[in-house]
Amino acid sequence: MKVRAALERHYVLPCCLLLLNLCNEVIAYKAKLIGDDFLRTLFIMGMVLFGASLVAFAVAPGLIWTVQSLRRTSRSTAGSLGEIMFLFGLGGLIFWLYYRNYIHGTEAILPAAWSNGTLP
Repeated sequence: MKVRAALERHYVLPCCLLLLNLCNEVIAYKAKLIGDDFLRTLFIMGMVLFGASLVAFAVAPGLIWTVQSLRRTSRSTAGSLGEIMFLFGLGGLIFWLYYRNYIHGTEAILPAAWSNGTLP
């Protein structure tokens, strides 16, 4: 059980922090539409604080609950394969999002309607 709790603390929480960092990238990207520097700074600070609260109180507990529920159902079926696949999938999704963000730009991870108008 200690190994499982350590996995949750040392894998799920860092994944949530990586997702929060991606959200911060999106916030900074969208904030470029605000012309006033003072308002842009207030917008970024407010959205980052909101995003951090959302990750801390909703996303991280939700992912931990998902991992725990996969563990409960996988005990009765095929071992811990479902939990391992979920964790690999989560890591793979985060890697793919980071790759698209840093190689192709933030607009590459956003829906087309959210673009600031920089796509060709």
